[in-house]
Amino acid sequence: MSFLQFFVWGAWLITIGTYCFNAKQWTGAQFGAIFSTLALSSLFMPAITGILADRWINAEKLYGILHVLYGLTLFYVPYVNDPDTLYYVIFLAMIFYMPTISLSNSIAYTILKNNQFDVIKTFPPIRVWGTIGFIAAMWVTNLTGSKANANQFVIAGIFAVILGIYAFTLPKCPPQKSISENASLMEQLGLNAFKLFANYKMALFFIFSVFLGAALQLTNMYGDSFLDDFKKVPEYANSLVVKYSTIIMSISQISETLFILTIPFFLRRFGIKNVMLFSMVAWVLRFGLFAYGDPVDGLWMIILSCIIYGMAFDFFNISGSLFVETQCDPKIRSSAQGLFMMMTNGVGAYLGSKVSGYLIDYYFIEANGDKDWHGIWFVFSIYSAVIAVLFALMFKHKHNAQEIEHISH
Repeated sequence: MSFLQFFVWGAWLITIGTYCFNAKQWTGAQFGAIFSTLALSSLFMPAITGILADRWINAEKLYGILHVLYGLTLFYVPYVNDPDTLYYVIFLAMIFYMPTISLSNSIAYTILKNNQFDVIKTFPPIRVWGTIGFIAAMWVTNLTGSKANANQFVIAGIFAVILGIYAFTLPKCPPQKSISENASLMEQLGLNAFKLFANYKMALFFIFSVFLGAALQLTNMYGDSFLDDFKKVPEYANSLVVKYSTIIMSISQISETLFILTIPFFLRRFGIKNVMLFSMVAWVLRFGLFAYGDPVDGLWMIILSCIIYGMAFDFFNISGSLFVETQCDPKIRSSAQGLFMMMTNGVGAYLGSKVSGYLIDYYFIEANGDKDWHGIWFVFSIYSAVIAVLFALMFKHKHNAQEIEHISH
């Protein structure tokens, strides 16, 4: 499940920018709008599907249905030739796909706990297979010559349908069905997760999830296009970075597999807050190294940036998911995970996608039409640094070993 969950995303997520900018010659604002559909769908779909899984339908069945619909939608992308139409097609695909990320977490936690596994020890190695799937998809897209054409979406669609069918063979994850007849309308609809905002610490956590969510997708949006653009510089045109930009970017996901496995150690040693803070500092370095890197003398910066990405991405996403797990009632587990997904990949990613697209169009396009990649990455780095400092000062959460053991069991 983990392998295919991210394979069907990785086949096009990193290379859609190259497709839109280089193959279609669309603007940053047009691409930003298309990419923002990932965020728009995350504003409501994870919460809705979380409610359905908590109340009315087996999580694994809902998960399978969504993946089949996602795959079928992607098959239409090759027939789209204008950005406005692609916006709606990708939006529909994302309505089906984005909630499956939080659903897959909920399914995994349920199955592991039902079988008395230590979640802290067992989940990260399972989640590693998601990253391996993402890497495999990127390599397939690059090596088949699909990074600048619509075949990347066909590849994703085929495997999404396969995953959807496979999902029906997973262990059953039925709804809790623990609502009394006298329950309030909010309880009946499974909206209790939104009450988490009444808790100051949780509200602050979700606010920072929004801010960091704005940064999470920036390298997914622009990373491959950034490396591919070095072909415009004669001395870099035939470099390995240009020819195999998607494979170079996959170092980021390879790094994920290593950092995921370190999460149990870091959580027990430093606690959830510090692990999330490490992630934010890593984002500062991720963007900063891209700002000064190049395919020759600065190749080490590009490689190091890709390695640091593993800590930047995993330490917040996974520790954040586990933090939510410790703070919510099991009866609203799926809804709470969906809410976390909504704030990071929804509100935050939407703002990041839209604002970055306009910023690039208005402030970082040079006279010849090329992008000022140094300025782009430098601004992203400063933004991440501000978020890290504010989080360190404002978010109060003491390391508690019992909390970590609670997650484990």
